[in-house]
Amino acid sequence: MEKLYILWANPSFETLDKMVAMYSVNSLKYGWWDEVEVIIWGETTKLVAQDERYKEVIKRMKENGVKISACKACAQLLNSEEALKELGVEVIYWGEKLTKLIKSGAKILSV
Repeated sequence: MEKLYILWANPSFETLDKMVAMYSVNSLKYGWWDEVEVIIWGETTKLVAQDERYKEVIKRMKENGVKISACKACAQLLNSEEALKELGVEVIYWGEKLTKLIKSGAKILSV
C-alpha cells in the first residue's frame, strides 16, 4: 500500500484549497496514492478551528477519503484542540511519529 503524508504548515487559504486539498483528493480519486493523510501543523491548526472557509475545505477532503490529523501540541498552544475534534480531525502528538516516518523513508510532502 502506498501512502502519502502531506505536512501542511503554510497558513494561506489558497495553499490549502489549490494545493493541499486539490492534490490529496485527486490523488485518491485517480489512484495516484492508496491513502493520503494531511497533517495540520502550526498556525494552520488555529485557522481550521476558526475560519469557516478552512472548515469547509477540511470537510470536503474528509468526505473524499483524505485522513486528517493535527499536531496536538500546536492545537493546545493555539486553543484549537476542541474545535478540530468537533470537525472529526484526529488530534495527536506528532513530533515523535513524524520523526519515525522521516527516518523510515515514508513519502512526505511538506507545504
